[in-house]
Amino acid sequence: MMSDLRCVDRMVARMKIFLAGVALIGVCGVCASQAKAQAPAVSMGRAPVVVELFTSEGCSDCPPAEALARKLEEQPIPGADVIVLEEHVDYWNRQGWIDPFSSMEWTERQQAYVASANGNPYTPEMVVNGQSQFVGSDAREAVAAIEKAARGVETSVTIGGGKIVAKDSEDFTVSVGKLAGNPGNDVAEVWLAVVEDGLHSSVTRGENAGHVLYHAAVLRSLHKMGVAEAKGGAASFAGNARVAFKSKWNRKNVRVVVFVQEKKSRAILGAASTKITDRVVAGD
Repeated sequence: MMSDLRCVDRMVARMKIFLAGVALIGVCGVCASQAKAQAPAVSMGRAPVVVELFTSEGCSDCPPAEALARKLEEQPIPGADVIVLEEHVDYWNRQGWIDPFSSMEWTERQQAYVASANGNPYTPEMVVNGQSQFVGSDAREAVAAIEKAARGVETSVTIGGGKIVAKDSEDFTVSVGKLAGNPGNDVAEVWLAVVEDGLHSSVTRGENAGHVLYHAAVLRSLHKMGVAEAKGGAASFAGNARVAFKSKWNRKNVRVVVFVQEKKSRAILGAASTKITDRVVAGD
């Protein structure tokens, strides 16, 4: 796998796909001016679409994919509110550079995806709404998958509250509407993620040595809140969550994301995103 990722011919091919795709996304520049990254676009008729990028600072093929992820955060696709989760895997840490944002949890999450598709893990990999899996720098594939997901049936997810209870934590309320697209024979889990934008690293070793790498919304934490009831009527789930923020996180760049995902099919049925409260308590 590692030798394939370092293949020059493959890198050139991916770069061509990326550049052509970015040109395609540029056609939607007018749309981007109407909605900033991760804005509350649902009110403008946009459907939330979760885009996960499995990446690593040790992978030389990954920077084009991360540039694409940052472009997608500018909301260039009509009808879609793109919610990016950049998940840094840890299996590249043995190749000379330890990715400071990597986690075994994100590696295991990717493994669950590739197992459902009978494949093998690789970077960069992009997954759209838990269903479409492809090379993370393939912008044409990304646009097509996001447009398709935005046209699908969605489950309503609402994040409320944002009440500060301490200088390093906030309470949120989460509600999920009637499950859409769930056949009833799969478990719909409710997940809460914390992501941070604006992160970058100066890499000194490995394949990206000498480069400064800029990231999209890096996944900081992820935990399961509970399960949405398939027969729950108008409201399939309601719950509270206290989110603790680490001191090294820049709170101005931190957002909370909630999504509903089927356990077996991996399909994401609905999602929502919100920034944390700008206010701080005394002593912060």
